[in-house]
Amino acid sequence: MTLREAMRSLEEMGTEQTKKTHIRHGAREPLFGVRVGDMKKLVKDVKKDQDIALALYATGNSDAMYLAGLTVNPKTVAKEVLREWARGAYWYMIAEYTVAGVAAEGPYALELAREWIESPDEQVATCGWSTYANYVSIAPDEELDMEEIQALLRRIEASIHGERNRVRYTMNGFVIAVGTYVVPLQGIAKGVAEAIGKVHVNVGETACKVPLATDYIDKIVLMDRVGRKRKTCIC
Repeated sequence: MTLREAMRSLEEMGTEQTKKTHIRHGAREPLFGVRVGDMKKLVKDVKKDQDIALALYATGNSDAMYLAGLTVNPKTVAKEVLREWARGAYWYMIAEYTVAGVAAEGPYALELAREWIESPDEQVATCGWSTYANYVSIAPDEELDMEEIQALLRRIEASIHGERNRVRYTMNGFVIAVGTYVVPLQGIAKGVAEAIGKVHVNVGETACKVPLATDYIDKIVLMDRVGRKRKTCIC
């Protein structure tokens, strides 16, 4: 499959309704409006050519950028490419899912998460928090820096309500991720969740809701699923 063929396939899969939905959530032209489930039909073919996967992201087309994240090899993608991706991730679906998922599964996960968290750019900062949250969901507890994670939890408790809009969302997601996937810190994460309470995020003209961290963590506890790591965070 060539880049032109991949783009043609995406265009054929796009619908006006999905396009309108994505635009309401923050996407902008160019995009075709492809549902992720339909997009996954192209994953196998694109994965065979990593140059195409990288070229898809470079188009700036939101659908192509998302497909790039589904098809690029996270173990081999270069650090500078991920930095470039983060700079180009102009809305949350690309920043918090595509870039963060790929970065979390690669060899530079922690380095980039730490770097991006400190960024003055809101979307890059969300990449950082989401990358770290994804990382704790797949990495064994014995490989995690518990002191660093506790420090990040304390930082969230102290600053989340004064942070930028999507940064608040991903900070809240980080608390949930730690409370869900990191057994030794489950209780601490629950305490932070109780301290921060409801997190307000402007989600625009959408039906999206910000999960209440306490409720989410309690639900996982009741299901006896605390500490069950994911096999992949790319989806």
